[in-house]
Amino acid sequence: TAGATPAADLETAVRAAEVIATATMATAPILKGEWLQPGTHLDLIGAYRPDMREADDEVMRRARIFVDARATTIPHIGELMQPIATGVIADSDVIADFYDLPSGSFRRDSDEEITLCKNGGGAHLDLMTARYILDVSRTA
Repeated sequence: TAGATPAADLETAVRAAEVIATATMATAPILKGEWLQPGTHLDLIGAYRPDMREADDEVMRRARIFVDARATTIPHIGELMQPIATGVIADSDVIADFYDLPSGSFRRDSDEEITLCKNGGGAHLDLMTARYILDVSRTA
């Protein structure tokens, strides 16, 4: 079925979800790794500062991690900075970023794998979008 349905209980919703997208201002994790089922994919869009997190250490430990850009996430986003600082994950646990797309690195190794893409956002994405719109408007 298309669309979305509000859930009264976050844990129940996460346990049943195949795809989870977050866009919060959380400063403490709201998603727990123990709730994730095999094959779940997470898109973490919020929590863009060093003091913010949407996912707990167990999520980060269990997931195959991808980011929009290593340079704007690993040293600047709490979702990665905090678990790296405590040894939960390492920089090398970030499998790929958007710059690696041509290499085919953005893939699952199995249907059971939990995957996570952390979007750090940033002006570079706004600039890329603005450039695309400008290019399209000039050819129209």
